[in-house]
Amino acid sequence: MDQQTMVTQVNTLITKVRPYLQRDGGDIEIISIDDGIVYVKMLGACDGCMAIDITLKQGIETMLLENVPGIIGVVMVEE
Repeated sequence: MDQQTMVTQVNTLITKVRPYLQRDGGDIEIISIDDGIVYVKMLGACDGCMAIDITLKQGIETMLLENVPGIIGVVMVEE
């Protein structure tokens, strides 16, 4: 799969999950996608939330791994 298709698919899936994060006062921003790793920044209430590891690994990462060929992980970055 080419990089642009991968980026498009990741953006589509993040757009679907974003309302659930926003409902709880949070949000997610895709920083970059490099070598199958999606680098994201958690915003609002998600930044520093005790459940962020569960949300990120069991929610967002699992969804992307199952639906976007070539994605091998999701990493949260701090700016």
